[in-house]
Amino acid sequence: MIEIFYKENGQMKVSQSEADFAILPYDNVIWIDLLSPSGEEKRAVEAFLGTTIQNRAQAEEIEISSRFSETEKAIFANTSYLIPGPEEYNEETVSFILTGNVLTTLRECPLKSFTDLQRRLMAFPKMYESGHVVFLNILEQRIDLDADMVELVSKEINQYNKKVSLGEDISEEFLIDINQLQDNTMLIRENIIDKQRVISSILKSANYPKEYQPRLNVLLKDISSLINHTDFGFERLEYLQNTVLGIINLDQNKIMKVFTLVSLMLMPPTLIASFFGMNIQFGWFIGHSYWTWVIVLLLMAISTIAIFWVFKKRRMF
Repeated sequence: MIEIFYKENGQMKVSQSEADFAILPYDNVIWIDLLSPSGEEKRAVEAFLGTTIQNRAQAEEIEISSRFSETEKAIFANTSYLIPGPEEYNEETVSFILTGNVLTTLRECPLKSFTDLQRRLMAFPKMYESGHVVFLNILEQRIDLDADMVELVSKEINQYNKKVSLGEDISEEFLIDINQLQDNTMLIRENIIDKQRVISSILKSANYPKEYQPRLNVLLKDISSLINHTDFGFERLEYLQNTVLGIINLDQNKIMKVFTLVSLMLMPPTLIASFFGMNIQFGWFIGHSYWTWVIVLLLMAISTIAIFWVFKKRRMF
């Protein structure tokens, strides 16, 4: 799918056919958005721009030379977009190509931020004079969405903190949820740093208009702030994880203390029962009468109480 946004008589218009490149003046085109394009659409765009478009494998490489590069006529930038899911986030790579005043974007899935920007583009055409402005607005909107994700993670961390503070049941699933939240936080941080690298490279570019540098510097400051928030959130998660593990260890220690106490309390009665259960005659000692059983049971009870009293006095349980 292809959408070509261009200006005509001061109005923003859109075309969804690559055949219109033959009649569209180059200077009128603002933005070419490619969504899972066909081979014919890509070739038509390449012919119109006079440059090649990276394939998906090249766009997803992590080397800085693949994330950002430029020629005399074009700037190529690739960055990842996070798509929140029910439990984890998915990454989608978006490619940007700036040739003159024309912005070309290449993506493989629908993105709400792109759809919203396209609506504003049609509603307020005077605000978008060139593809450079559209590119800046895409970055600003994306960073705002990243800030929303950081805030959402922070709220989830607060919820887990409350559960621990209220002494709610902490199970294996609780630790798995914290681990998943750690993975999401790291993914958000990596995604934000990826944009920081791209914007820093654009600031060094001689092909990007200097008049937009103040807005790029503001974006870098926002990104630095988000990185600090994600670092703090990750530290909170580590502290929370250590606290949960400490609580689990304490619970296990309590259980082991109970088992140890029960074992020790039963050892003297077991010894007494075993002693008097031996197949020998005790007539010379206590004889064989009704009171024999009473004496044995009393000895067992006294030994059990004595062990319990010793542990209680020493606060060992």
